[in-house]
Amino acid sequence: MASMNFSSAKQFVRPPQRGIFPLDHFAECKPEKEIYLSCLKESQAQHNKCREFSKKYLECRMNNELMAKEDLNDMGYSEDARVVEAKEYDKSKEKEGYVAGKHIDTSTMKYWWQK
Repeated sequence: MASMNFSSAKQFVRPPQRGIFPLDHFAECKPEKEIYLSCLKESQAQHNKCREFSKKYLECRMNNELMAKEDLNDMGYSEDARVVEAKEYDKSKEKEGYVAGKHIDTSTMKYWWQK
């Protein structure tokens, strides 16, 4: 039978990493979340069109102590960080037969240990 070793040393609990925050168990910010998610669905996941809704959702979480209070300008909500319009990639190179990495000549490549 294997013996169990229960340590009497005190266990330390570390705070969560940035970006991890408690769940909204009481649905305090559910309306803001639903508006933001519906905006994402309608705009086909172009987040720049739903910027104000995501900002309101984060403000709600901060006001209800579901995440640490931070300056929203530092989180990418400043006016100079605003994306006016996202450009859609046209895939013209792929239509012409371009394959990423195929242009690299691997016959002359050496790794750092092959010097």
